[in-house]
Amino acid sequence: MWIWQQEKWPLFTWDNVKINCILRDVRLKQGVLIGKMQSHSHDVDQRTLDTYLTNILNSSAIEGENLNAFSVRSSLAKSLGMSEEKPFPTTLQTDGYAEIITDAVENLDAPLTLERILNWHKRLFPKGYSLISPIAGGNLRDNKPMQVVSGRIDKPKVHFEAPGRESLEQEISTFLSWFNESRGDTSLDPLLRAAVAHLWFLTIHPLADGNGRIARLLTDLALAQAEQQSIRFYAMSVGIAENRNNYYKILEQTQKGDLVITDWLLWFFKTLDITFNKVLTNIDQTIFKTNFWKKTDQTQLTSEQVKVLNRMLDGDFENGISTSQYHKVAKVSKPTATRHLSFLVEQGCLIKSKAGGRSTRYQLYYY
Repeated sequence: MWIWQQEKWPLFTWDNVKINCILRDVRLKQGVLIGKMQSHSHDVDQRTLDTYLTNILNSSAIEGENLNAFSVRSSLAKSLGMSEEKPFPTTLQTDGYAEIITDAVENLDAPLTLERILNWHKRLFPKGYSLISPIAGGNLRDNKPMQVVSGRIDKPKVHFEAPGRESLEQEISTFLSWFNESRGDTSLDPLLRAAVAHLWFLTIHPLADGNGRIARLLTDLALAQAEQQSIRFYAMSVGIAENRNNYYKILEQTQKGDLVITDWLLWFFKTLDITFNKVLTNIDQTIFKTNFWKKTDQTQLTSEQVKVLNRMLDGDFENGISTSQYHKVAKVSKPTATRHLSFLVEQGCLIKSKAGGRSTRYQLYYY
């Protein structure tokens, strides 16, 4: 019995005691993230482009589709009105990805309609897009049973079967009404709303293909509405892609269960929490890098020294860099590497570990 066959579908329920603690922590990190980004917003356009790019590439990779990152980047730059020194050739598909993520995240107040979703789908699968079984972009699925299967063709394993085509229009109408009306429901936490929207849309599965990508796009829209801003600094698709197997496992478990979706919510919030942690770490790293160079006189350094320091500031050599590693990265002789490292210690850029000989490591000096 699938979740949508339950008598009270789609009246989802959950255990507030179990989710409130993690939900509170995630909301706190979300606020910290927004605050940090707003106080370091000098490169907001580039950060937005990078976030969109990461989002698109990871959401596609979840479905086994590998897009050309350079083409997607150029499509995004064009969509965001940003200029590029050397734009890469784009395609109808990469332009489509750029258009729909921009629409989903920046048009927060536009109502979610079936026409809007089908337009996203049409841009995901433009005319002429080649697949083993070509998809008619911009259309609902046909009358064939919609199943998620794996395994041999003669012995497929059915992981999920969506509601029948005869009830699809009503299912979509109910979902759209809830999505638009629930935004103003003060009793429903906005992050919880995003989690429910993701699961609900995937359970309806209204499209022949691309349901996962559209569901994650709807999640981006719901999260942007939760923050009441269109500026994005994180991509949840990254966390989902890194936990792809668990993603499919929890979806299957939930869609085969009853209407109590506590486990799905816990997984969703945990993944969002991991996403926030990584972005906050990257922000702290960027802030430290900025402050480091403000306090360092680069005119006293060689180009090789600057190169190595930037590598270390970007997270390479977490345990410190050795003379041998410096020699290879900077492409200088080992005696020169030793002199360079000693000079960087004198300048207060690095500190030398107490271990001697080959175990000696040089680490960044944290002011």
